[in-house]
This record gives sequence, C-alpha cells and structure tokens, in this order.
Amino acid sequence: MAFTPSRKAFIIILALLLAAAGLWYWQTKPDSMQERYKTQRVDRGDIVQNITANGTLNPVVLVNVGTQVSGTIYKLHADFNDEVEAGQILAELDPSLFEAQLRQSEANVTNARTSLKLAENRMARQRALMEQGFISPDALETVEQQLEAARAQLAVSEAQWARDRTSLDYSVIRSPISGIVIARDVDIGQTVAASFQTPILFQIAKDLGQMQIDTSVAEADIGQLRLGQTVHFTVDAYQEREFTGTVKQVRLNPTIQLNVVSYNVIVAVSNDDGALLPGMTANVRFTVNQKLDVLRVPNAALRYKPAEDTDIPPPGAREPGKQRVYRLEDGKPVPVTVKTGIADNNFTEILEGEITKGHELIIRDVAEKDKSGSKLRFRMF
Repeated sequence: MAFTPSRKAFIIILALLLAAAGLWYWQTKPDSMQERYKTQRVDRGDIVQNITANGTLNPVVLVNVGTQVSGTIYKLHADFNDEVEAGQILAELDPSLFEAQLRQSEANVTNARTSLKLAENRMARQRALMEQGFISPDALETVEQQLEAARAQLAVSEAQWARDRTSLDYSVIRSPISGIVIARDVDIGQTVAASFQTPILFQIAKDLGQMQIDTSVAEADIGQLRLGQTVHFTVDAYQEREFTGTVKQVRLNPTIQLNVVSYNVIVAVSNDDGALLPGMTANVRFTVNQKLDVLRVPNAALRYKPAEDTDIPPPGAREPGKQRVYRLEDGKPVPVTVKTGIADNNFTEILEGEITKGHELIIRDVAEKDKSGSKLRFRMF
C-alpha cells in the first residue's frame, strides 16, 4: 500500500513524539529505579603511613676555596669535575707586585740589621768610655736608647718581610682537601678583590659517594621521626628508580615563615654508582608506620554522609578514634560506627565495628536530581 506524503509526515512526527516521550520518562523516573549510590567493598591489605617532603641533595663536605689577597688570575690548574688532592695548586695570581714588595722588605731587613750592628758597636765604645770616666751616665743612656730602637726596627722589618712572604704564598691557591671540583667561578685575567669579603673561586666536594638531603619537615610531623629511620626518595632524573637513605640529624633550629614552623632534617644517602648529583631535587618519603594485611576501608567512605541523616553527635560526645560509615543494605544506607587506626592517602585501618571483608560501603551519591534544573526537559505542545 502506497503512503501519501501527508501520511509519511504523520508517521515521522509520531515517531519523534514517541522518542521524546521515552526520553522524558527516563529523565523523570523515580530514583529507586536508578543507581543512586557509588560503593566500594571492604577488603584486607597493607597500609603504609608516610610523611612527604622535598629536599636538595648536597655533598656532606663542601668547601668554598677563596683567596686572602687581591690580584689578577695568572694561571688556572683545575677545572670543573677535576679530582684534586690536598695541597694541589688550583690557581695562581700574578706574583709581580708580591715579589717586588718582598724584595723591598728584604732590603729593609738588611738595612735594619746594619743599623743594629752600628748601634751595638757604639754602645760598646760608650761603655768603655764610661768605665774610664770620660762620659756621663746620661750620654750612655742615650746610646742605649738608640740601640733598643735599632733592635725594634729590625723586628718590625722582619715582621713585614714575613707578611710579604705570606702574601706571596697566598698568591698560589691550593686545595685544602682531597675531592672533586664542583664549581669554578674565575677565569684567567679576572681580577679578584679580597678587601671586604673573601671571594669564592672554587667549590670542592670531599666525597660524592656519600651525600645528604637537606629537607624541611613541618612541626606537626617532626615528632614521628627518629634517628636511623629508613627514608625512600626519588629524583626527577630517574623517575622509575627509588633510592633509600637514613635520618642522620634533626636540627633544633626552627625555620618560621608566615607563622609556619618547620625543622631541617638531614638524610644520609649512599651514592656508590654516582647517579645522584649535587643540587638535585629529592621527593622524600618518611615511612613512620605500616601494617600488613589489615581490614581497611576507603577514606571516601569515612567522609560520606547522606543528606537525610541528621543525627550528628556534639563534638564533646564523640569518642576518640570512632567514626561512622554507611553500609548499603537493600538499596538503603545503614550507619555503622567503627573504630579506626592508621591511615594513608587511600585507606584507613578498621580496628572495631560491624563490618567485614566484602561489605559494600557508600562513598558518594551518584543519582541525585539536579535541583538547579539543569536536567534536560521537553515541553509537549
């Protein structure tokens, strides 16, 4: 049977109306016919309680090598990453001025010794004359004064010579320890001035096989740390690798920023393969407590509370360590009081309560009607 155009249009309109009615019915059907709650089962597993912090990897011994005299860098004998021994020459300053000053000091010493010798001879002659009664005691005292002045001048000249000798020695910069050069902050021809503050020319790490992490821990967590505690950490350069260390020191000097108190915790790290480099950022995890194969619930279940539950005990009436979860029974939430233990980022240990492994706990509502009216609605004309 052939359909006329008007009949075809009527069938199309009727199909559209039926589809719209079906969609409207699905959107407005009772909540009991929809999945209203999102649940998660109670299980058994491990709970590891951690404290996280960030820190910086540093050598255990890092020496800043500077200069005590001013001058121009004349020679360099060490560069980045060079291994050096104690006493090895790292750099030399231009020695011309120091050598000239030393020669002048040597000449002053020679002159002072000559003056002292002349004063001693004069003193010997004056004493002989004094014994024979040819001069007065006052004349002898004058000669004695000149002799003491000559001796003092010689001492001054010798001290200046020693000072200039030391300055010449300081123009040769040597390594105070055996280690590896981490940084070199000078070049040949650069002038360094040691007038007010000693400039840093080199940084030398004693041993990169043993390093440490300088990290900051908040005061709320510092009481859970102890010396010798095992620490796990990662660095961005080796994201798939986990390193270990031990708590070496908790420094007593606090750091206060914006009323937040924290303490510097030093973590000792072994770096036998040399993978860790100074300055790397370490993501540190202190394991303060862990329990294996315990009954646990998701943390979201402890945070959930249905809107129709108005039974809220006053804060003073709550027992420490006890909380309420909601078990799903016959499609309805049933409150259960539990006693909790340790917790990590995902789960909380259950010590007491009427729940067992396999129970379904509600963690959130998923099918509440949107009271703002954002659901799709159709108006039938």
